Amino acid sequence: MVLVAQSNSRVITTGVPFLLITPDARSAGMGELGVATSADVFSQQWNPAKYVFAEKKQAVGLSYTPYLSKLVDDIFLANITYYNKNTDRSAWGASLKYFSLGDIQFNDFVNNTIIQQGVERPNELTLDLSYGLKLNEKFALSVAGRFIRSDLRLTNDVDATAASSLGVDISAFYQGETFDFANNKAQMRHGLNISNIGPRLKYDEGGQKNFIPTNLRIGSGLEMILDSDNSVGFNLEFNKLLVPSPVAVRNEEGEILGYQQPDISFLKGIFESFADAPDGFSEELKEITWAFGIEYVFQEAFSLRTGYFNESLEKGSRRFLTLGAGFQLDFAEVDISYLFSTSKIRNPLENTLRFSLTFNLNRGFEAVEE
Repeated sequence: MVLVAQSNSRVITTGVPFLLITPDARSAGMGELGVATSADVFSQQWNPAKYVFAEKKQAVGLSYTPYLSKLVDDIFLANITYYNKNTDRSAWGASLKYFSLGDIQFNDFVNNTIIQQGVERPNELTLDLSYGLKLNEKFALSVAGRFIRSDLRLTNDVDATAASSLGVDISAFYQGETFDFANNKAQMRHGLNISNIGPRLKYDEGGQKNFIPTNLRIGSGLEMILDSDNSVGFNLEFNKLLVPSPVAVRNEEGEILGYQQPDISFLKGIFESFADAPDGFSEELKEITWAFGIEYVFQEAFSLRTGYFNESLEKGSRRFLTLGAGFQLDFAEVDISYLFSTSKIRNPLENTLRFSLTFNLNRGFEAVEE
């Protein structure tokens, strides 16, 4: 049986959408971007190629993001990330993400009495590993592999099974030398990441397959070094899901019943995603989101951040302003962020305070001879 969406919406949907949730408060405070920002422990999510430019040898990051916190209190995304800059030219990182969809209570009604049948906690998780290599003093490449598992089974659904897939990320990062700009020193950074390249998810026999959120990120950043204590960075990022656009499903009379994604392979879907929108190039442009973020840093001890994220009204209408701050406490860093929705459609993270914590295991890094 083929399921067709009963609406005229052509919003692109995927399985395991939690992979696109920003796990760290630093990036969340800058409009949810990070492909071309300076390296930090959470670069695994945005661009692992940044790790080889990290100032610290290794670090561990922890984050917790409440989801739909205004409605429930047990849906959340938890993340732990670790990286190690094992030489001056290479680095590797690993992370685990766990997304809980909360407790679901099963009840039965017998003789006018409610009998509890048990509690289920559907969840999804990913485990990934990356390796980055600096090709020269300014440019690095990285590849990452990811195991994805989505367990949405419920005890009363005997036909359902957990779904799993594999994903690959390919990323590049450029960090230039400082140069003179407007009576100050400045530094440019550019980044690119194609993430979650992998097969579709299949939850049960004969069921519809779901694309994983293969995504293209491209961004640039300019950091202005005002003096020895102060700097301010400006970052711009563009995103596009490399997933097929929904196409119309019609009846025998030619009337549109709804929209659904075509049943094609993930590789074919990636290549066709650049030119498959029903309304042509104008709709393809609407499938691109953009974000702009600013970060002010004082003595590498205190940071203030803000940003804006924009998505077409016809492709999801996510539009929001973010604020954030960061604090350096000896060997630990604490980051917080807050999101204000500017769209008529409520954002699941609206008015939610997010935290992330970084433990720098080595304060400085001395190059290791290969």
